[in-house]
Parts: sequence; structure tokens; C-alpha cells
Amino acid sequence: MRIAVVGASGYTGLESLRILHRHPNCEIVAATSEQRAGQPVGDAFPAFRGVIDLDFENANPEALATRADAAILCLPHATAAPIAAGLRKGGVRVVDLSADFRFSDPALYEAWYGPHGAPELFGQGVYGLPELYREEIRNADLVAAAGCYPTSVLIPMVPFLRAGVVHTEGIHIDSKSGVSGAGRKLADTYLMAEMDGNAMAYAVTAHRHGPEIEQEASLAAGSEVRVSFVPHLLPTVRGMLSTIYLRTKQPLGEDQARAILAEAWADEPFVRMLPAGEAPQINSVRGSNFCDVNVIADERNGTLVVLAAIDNLVKGASGQGVQCLNLMAGFEETAGLGEAPFAP
Repeated sequence: MRIAVVGASGYTGLESLRILHRHPNCEIVAATSEQRAGQPVGDAFPAFRGVIDLDFENANPEALATRADAAILCLPHATAAPIAAGLRKGGVRVVDLSADFRFSDPALYEAWYGPHGAPELFGQGVYGLPELYREEIRNADLVAAAGCYPTSVLIPMVPFLRAGVVHTEGIHIDSKSGVSGAGRKLADTYLMAEMDGNAMAYAVTAHRHGPEIEQEASLAAGSEVRVSFVPHLLPTVRGMLSTIYLRTKQPLGEDQARAILAEAWADEPFVRMLPAGEAPQINSVRGSNFCDVNVIADERNGTLVVLAAIDNLVKGASGQGVQCLNLMAGFEETAGLGEAPFAP
């Protein structure tokens, strides 16, 4: 399959290039960047010298459609939608890493992101979390890869909502991300001198991934779910940790809780259930498409503490995008994604 990586000079774009380069069934035929058009990829990013033999080019959907069978869009919200529309018009399958096609309610999208860039396509994207929507993704031409925070929250939380053993209100989520989650931008907050030895909460109860989590959690539960979602920034480049606090409807022991989580994802290639009492760590998933999960029962307080770790650039973005692409193309779902985590 011939692949175009659109927005290839950002962090998720570079990660997509890294993954697709080793993919046995894919050929990267285009890497776009408006700022670096005409520059060889290896000159702009020496890590790719001798690896990716392409020049960056402008994102022209009509031209890309003559050379690519599929595209991964690594663009900001609003920017991605019109590019997706042009590519789909040319018959190109699209995996979008932005939020432009994740929502089912246009009013909800507009409330958080503003006017949509391709309203004619709104609602046509399949939510790109393979653990929840594998069969739908197989038959899709437009997939909206799940956000990084929602991925780290939904995978460990959904089994308990589906089982009906926890309340759907009073859910508290504490998530922490490396600074690459903010993308490549110039801002005082992300300077080395500001972040080294520092950590902070941001967008408290007002992060755009909150309504995305609620949308998918409500579908899983079969009733409305409301969460208090607080993200934090960590002084590290990659990695994401999420801790979810769920109140049980009836007393639930840890063995029972672990059985629910383990059974839900027993056949998933990228979800790893950890031994009892072991907390997921960023270092154990960095550079990989794995999501490590566990649950600890606080029986005294009638609470389940549900835990997960992912690499925000891989399972939280580009790796997830390739996983969806594999399903759409009929490839092995793990193709190109067998890389072991970085150690150390």
C-alpha cells in the first residue's frame, strides 16, 4: 500500500514515518510539510538521513490522490478536515490523527473546536480505537484515531462500565503526559528551563479530550457518563499515565475486578495486564504500541483505582493510526508495530 504522511514534520508525523518505514506492506510515497516543502526529510531531521529518501512537499490532495492509496493525517484540528475531504474525493483512504472526525454531535465539536472544516463528511469517520471498534474500522474509508488521553482512559475503564459494576457519575480521572503531547510549538511553558524538575496541572476540567472520553464512555455504559478530567504536564518527552477512580455499585474484591479487566482484553495484541499490585510505568511502554493496565480495589472506600500507561506518540497517536490502517487494508493488525519498548 502506498502511503502519504500529511503533516510529516510534526512529532506525530515523524513518528508515523518511523513506524511506516519498517512496515512490511507499506511504501511511503509522500511526506508533506508546508513549512519545509522542498527540503529533504533527512536534511531537516538528521535522524532520517539515509532512512527516508523523500523531500517534503506541500499538501495537495488532488496530486497526492494520484500516488497514494491511503494517508495518515498528522495535522491540527480544523486543518485536517479539508485535506481529508480532498483525499476522500480522490478515493484515498484516510486515518486522521486530529479530533476533526471523532465526534458524533456537530454541536459538541463546534463548542470545543469551532466550525468544522468539512461538514459534508462530519459523522462519517469511525472512531479509531481498535479495542472498541475493530470490525467497524475494517470496513471504513475514514477513521478518526482516538486521542491520546482518551486511549489511556477508555481501555482500562470501559470493561467496568460494560460490566455495569461501577457508577457512571463521580468518575475522577488524573492523567499525566510528556511535553510532546503539546506538539512542536514555541511557548514558555515548554522550555527546558521551565519544565526541568517541574510538573503542573493544566486545562483543569476544561480539556478538549474530556467530552471525547464522555462520548465513548457513555456508549460503552449504555447511559450518560460524566467525568472530572484533570491532565498534567510531566518533565519528560514521551509517555502518558492515567489513573481513574471508579465507585463500585456493590462490594467488589480485587480478584473480581482483575478478572473483569483481564477477560475484556485477553486477546488484544497491544493491551498488557500487569501482575497484581504492579503499577504501569512510562518506561515500560515508551517507543511501543502497548497499553499496560491494572486495577487495584480500595474496598474500604468502595473504589476501584484503574491504571494505564501508553506512549502518547505511539499508541496515543501514530501507532494507533497504523494499527487502524492495518485493519482497513486487511494486513496483520500488528504489522509494523512489533517494536519492543525502549529499554532504558
